[in-house]
Amino acid sequence: MEITSLSTSVQIEQVSSKLLQPIYDGDQPVSTTKSVPLTVFDKLADDQYIPSLYAYKPPNPSNSFLEQGLRKVLSEYREWAGRFGEDDNGQIVILLNDEGLRFIEASADCTIDQAIPFTVSTMLKLTPSFEESKELALVQLTRFTCGSVVVSFSSNHIVSDGVLVSQFMISWSQACRGLKIHPRPLHDRNIFVPRNPHSVKFDHRSIEITKRKINEDSTTMPPYSRDDLIHQILHFTPEFIAKIKNKASSSSSSCTGVKGVSSSRYSTFECLIAHLWRVITRARGLSESDKTYVKISVNGRRRMRPPVPHEYFGNVVLWAFPETQGKNLFDESLSHTAEVIHDAVENVNDEYFKSFIDFANKNQDDGNLMPMKVHHMKVPSFWPNLEVQSWLGFPFNNVDFGFGKASVVMPSFDPFEGEIYLVPAVVGDGSIYAHVTLFQQHLSLFKQICYNID
Repeated sequence: MEITSLSTSVQIEQVSSKLLQPIYDGDQPVSTTKSVPLTVFDKLADDQYIPSLYAYKPPNPSNSFLEQGLRKVLSEYREWAGRFGEDDNGQIVILLNDEGLRFIEASADCTIDQAIPFTVSTMLKLTPSFEESKELALVQLTRFTCGSVVVSFSSNHIVSDGVLVSQFMISWSQACRGLKIHPRPLHDRNIFVPRNPHSVKFDHRSIEITKRKINEDSTTMPPYSRDDLIHQILHFTPEFIAKIKNKASSSSSSCTGVKGVSSSRYSTFECLIAHLWRVITRARGLSESDKTYVKISVNGRRRMRPPVPHEYFGNVVLWAFPETQGKNLFDESLSHTAEVIHDAVENVNDEYFKSFIDFANKNQDDGNLMPMKVHHMKVPSFWPNLEVQSWLGFPFNNVDFGFGKASVVMPSFDPFEGEIYLVPAVVGDGSIYAHVTLFQQHLSLFKQICYNID
């Protein structure tokens, strides 16, 4: 177990930048579909780019090899080569115009071993700038002096969620190896049909609308600045994860009003987030009376009935918001916290997703149910709350361009205090890396207690 502090940087120079259009086989006609509508889930996604980094040591594919594979796979994933536009009714759509995906080549002035662990500065240089970008996806290939390459893929969240992005990366690697794309993406965004009559059973206005807005009240924010943000990587070994899960499953729970030994077995995700929520709340110095919640993305593909195919191209995400007071995180058991999280996630079920579809269709003209541009905050923070992005189910080891799996897979730097990414270790030993952004003023206490589960 360790905490990795990022402290060194490298020089990265952009060598070339161009647009890549799809390549179509002679027996594969171009679809006559001119545009793709946004669903109620796409409109709820923030207008921001989500970057991911894949590092490959030699031997690895050449840039031209990756480029050709990318052009081939874009024939199946045309949305990434398209642009946002409007239909005849003024609604935002994805234009399938094949204008192209941004493709950037860059070089670094050192070996990848000298650059790892990546600093925030390095991570940002490995990721192409998407300020004012019209492209819906951007790729950057950065070559190091040792021959290693870092593949960066950044995509606009309105177009799809992380589940589809992970599938796209596998499809890209299949195209590079000359394999057929399997499974092929499902492009039908007309599958989320409201019920007749509508049946809105939940207070979506207080959840999906109100809670999507980040608190910027200066009176409740700590007196820190953007310059105080610090990125930490925590390594949780299988042994540590087992201890946390055992503690969460064996400690007494009062969450349901029943004292005694808990018979529930919580997931790895629930136990790790329960632990981190408790630790970060203490490190932040929140009081017993302070309320705090965790924003957790919930994938609706398996939760909806009938299930939405895994290869569906788009967003199928709503959020759970487990909430409690500081005193419960300080005084109650780890099992209590895990149960708060478990119950909140379980409640975002088939009925909840369908209720939201009905709600959104009844309120189609509500501007709060349209994509929101993530603006620059003076102090970018989710304070006193957390936001969690889980990549634990993503099959990163299947992203093999023909030379083996990646040596490193990680998100780029997300400059929001309170943001957490959970990423499985590519070595496949069951360990997990947590990428956490905090204020440096809380780092000392955080380091003291982050591996303490007693």
